[in-house]
Amino acid sequence: MAGRINDDDVKAVRDAVPIDAVVSEYLQLRNAGGGNLKGLCPFHDEKSPSFQVSPSKGLFHCFGCQEGGDTIAFVMKIDHLTFSETVERLAGKAGITLRYEEGGYNPSHQRGERIRLVEAHKAAARFYVDQLDGPEAEIGRKFLAERGFDQAAAAHFGVGYSPAGWDHLTRHLRGQGFSDKELITSGLSQDGRRGPIDRFRGRLMWPISDTSGEIVGFGARKLRDDDNGPKYLNTPDTSIYKKSQVLYGIDLAKKDIAKASRAVVVEGYTDVMACHLAGVTTAVATCGTAFGNDHIKLLRRLLMDNGSARVIFTFDGDSAGQKAALRAFEDDQKFAAETYIAIAPDNMDPCDLRLAKGDEAVRDLVEPRTPLFEFALRQIVGRYDLETPAGRAAALDEAAPVVAKIKTSSVQREVAVQLAGLVGILDQEFVVRRVAQIARWSRDRGDRGPARGPSRDAPRYPAPAAPAGLSGPALNLRSPAHRTERELLKLALQKPALVSPAFDAYGVDEFTAPPYAAVRQCIAEAGGAEQGLAETREYLVSVLDAAPDDTVRNLVTELAVEVFHGKSIDETYAGMQLVQVRLRAVDRRIDDVQGSLARLGSNVAPEHLAAAQNEVWVLQQYAQSLRSNGADAL
Repeated sequence: MAGRINDDDVKAVRDAVPIDAVVSEYLQLRNAGGGNLKGLCPFHDEKSPSFQVSPSKGLFHCFGCQEGGDTIAFVMKIDHLTFSETVERLAGKAGITLRYEEGGYNPSHQRGERIRLVEAHKAAARFYVDQLDGPEAEIGRKFLAERGFDQAAAAHFGVGYSPAGWDHLTRHLRGQGFSDKELITSGLSQDGRRGPIDRFRGRLMWPISDTSGEIVGFGARKLRDDDNGPKYLNTPDTSIYKKSQVLYGIDLAKKDIAKASRAVVVEGYTDVMACHLAGVTTAVATCGTAFGNDHIKLLRRLLMDNGSARVIFTFDGDSAGQKAALRAFEDDQKFAAETYIAIAPDNMDPCDLRLAKGDEAVRDLVEPRTPLFEFALRQIVGRYDLETPAGRAAALDEAAPVVAKIKTSSVQREVAVQLAGLVGILDQEFVVRRVAQIARWSRDRGDRGPARGPSRDAPRYPAPAAPAGLSGPALNLRSPAHRTERELLKLALQKPALVSPAFDAYGVDEFTAPPYAAVRQCIAEAGGAEQGLAETREYLVSVLDAAPDDTVRNLVTELAVEVFHGKSIDETYAGMQLVQVRLRAVDRRIDDVQGSLARLGSNVAPEHLAAAQNEVWVLQQYAQSLRSNGADAL
């Protein structure tokens, strides 16, 4: 086995790859003030951004789910990689050659499984692209040309061709050092009677990438009549490819989706190509599965709910569009409220529309037309004869429960009024009451849906649990003492120059909240705040390494990125926090000594009484000096 990665190389990788650049590959980030950035957390579902990134410190922290850490920790968490796999991937992006202790350079066959599978897909994509130029692929080139795609378009989207033989790709990848097990695990090959054979044969190939741009799967289109397989064949679910969690074209569209706050969801690979070539560069498509909740989460992280976000479906005007609308209601009503459906003339898809009427027609198609919820209700109502009372009643019976699922009462009422108009019922209030009644029945049955979170103004971070071995009062964010201790620790982590060297003389016992005492201990074990004067990022890494568990580690990242409460963060502000924490510690000690004397009464020895009284006098003088002279008395 190869040895551990050299520590200096790990540091070089951390320094070379900006955390905001890495995180931006997965979600949209916006200015959060104080040099920080914010976005919707990729690790839990949320409606307003509580995920913050500090580029200057190389850290991220979510105040909702408490996940936090550096660039390496983020990639490990989001892509389910080991530490070594993550460092290797980031080193590859930065062009850094890693050194391995106790074993020299790490050969490719010893690298992590995910990296190996991604490398296999990358090699397969190159192979398929090369094959598209060959004589056998003439049928594939003709298919593309008939749909308006030239050689440059194919190259832009990485379209390739899989030879019709049994094991052309398998033999090619074997020659590049990939094992049969890796080829089967990747989904590029499958078991045959005499060993692995190619999964894709004689088909046009589209590479499917994740949000970071790494190829994780393929979509393959049938070209020949003697191919007995399905029209489209996709990579099976693997450890790196989950069809319910990927969108074709997301790697090309993500920046424009974030910039324009708009995404266009189409049905197929050629539709994505047609849209992008027509100038609609926010188009994506699902990969052999229905549009679902995981896809919603993926798009919402890029759109980041800014009030003007739009998602436009170009699904057909029948069942697919209706199902998408109803599913959006069920999964995420805020998503449904900002979603529209566009139906081309004669139900043409974007690829056919581009061929028939040109690029401008495609651009015009995806301009928001009909709200998705309105489309869904029209589809339901349209199945009934609204000229009869029985037909109107039946339409209302089916449509009202859909509207009743809307949890925001004002929106529910507005849509109910629209439903009354669609059905043709003049008494709008009757429909509103009917919808509200169904909603109440649903709640009474326990069908409450997801619990509503705290208000936007409420603190979004829970109180961390007390670390093992520490006892004391629970963390209370309303406590003036705990608020001051929190600010002082934030200063020690974010702006150590403002509190050094005074902070390093503070004992762990001066922090009354056990979680804060644990962070103070981590700073001490990292060499003190003074270590942050030269290199803040390395200092924070040392503090994180000193954390005894994930609870303390997450609190460190939280404090390292959280904004300060003061308007001017300067020496005066820092001095106030230092004084308040020390003054409260002194006052507590005075109370402790005086309390002990009171309990002992006349049983205390004269020499102990004198020593205690002297200590109280000295502490009282010190407290008075702190109150009068501030930080100068420290």
